[in-house]
Amino acid sequence: MEYEEPLFFTVMQYADAAERDVVDMVSGNPDWGAPDGISEGLHDYADTGGEQFQYPPSAGLRELRERIAERRGVATERVIVTNGGGMANTLGMARALERFDGSEVLMADPVYPYYPGKAEMLGGVQRFVPVDDTGCLDAADVRAAASDETACIVVNTPNNPTGAVYREETMRELAAVAEDYDAMLVSDEVYDHFDFTGEFTSALALNSEHVVVTNSFSKTYAITGFRVGYVVLPARDAPAARTRNMLTNVATSRPAQAAVLEALRTTDASYHEANRERLRERVETFTAALDRAGAAYTTPEGAFYVLARFPDYPGTMANAKRLIDEAGVAGMPGEAFGAARSDWLRFALVSPRVDTAAERLAEYF
Repeated sequence: MEYEEPLFFTVMQYADAAERDVVDMVSGNPDWGAPDGISEGLHDYADTGGEQFQYPPSAGLRELRERIAERRGVATERVIVTNGGGMANTLGMARALERFDGSEVLMADPVYPYYPGKAEMLGGVQRFVPVDDTGCLDAADVRAAASDETACIVVNTPNNPTGAVYREETMRELAAVAEDYDAMLVSDEVYDHFDFTGEFTSALALNSEHVVVTNSFSKTYAITGFRVGYVVLPARDAPAARTRNMLTNVATSRPAQAAVLEALRTTDASYHEANRERLRERVETFTAALDRAGAAYTTPEGAFYVLARFPDYPGTMANAKRLIDEAGVAGMPGEAFGAARSDWLRFALVSPRVDTAAERLAEYF
């Protein structure tokens, strides 16, 4: 899967240049506000000055790492605070390719396109395994695709773009494949607070030396511009990853880390439940319109994306642009996520105008 240009920005720029009103359902930028702790943490940080305005520790503020470690039930030394979830995934995948003999990176199809892009950038060989009817990787299919050349298995749960939530049994079986083939399971769990099933299982619960978990506060706290994520690695792999992070990234923004730390201290579960309820309502509104349009669609178990397939309207870039021009709705072409869902379009339900988009699609199709 070639990654020559960031297709997300291609679609967004096309929508911005349109000569009509367009509802943006491309980007994963939450439209609801951040918890109060974010702004409070920033204001408090702004008053510190002096040494606190200088480089933070490369692995992240100690107190933030300790709080993350406590929440995730791991040793602090296993946690590295990163420049967003993207850097966390880079560190996890890079460590897998460094530590193990193989060069193949197994990924789902459809796939969040940054994973294959990173695999290629890191010198890995891309290999794709189509998801099953539920939108999950079947562990048996992954085992059949694995070999001595496998260094890394990448999963994302809850999933972008399918909305699938991987159950504990599947996660356990995927970790077993990684162990049996001396590879690393890298589990991107950035949407863990957007699980509608109550059955999300973090790969950290497996207690395996062949598991890396990545995460980010971008979606959790609606702060995609702050760029604060983290990676949890096996103890033996953390020192090498800290060195790579320092050489690649130096450190993550100190004021952004301070804001996240305050949010972790002060944000209760009601903030996350309100966001999940908002998304449940949007899923109902949007899928009802898709029914009227005669579309097939996915009902997400988690995250905030819906895949839709319209009659005689494959998910090409040309059709995504046509939808912008003729219907005033911007979605991502399915072909951007791989071959398995190339007939589909992906819509992000993080817009206050979901109702408008739904009506436009129902009328257009």
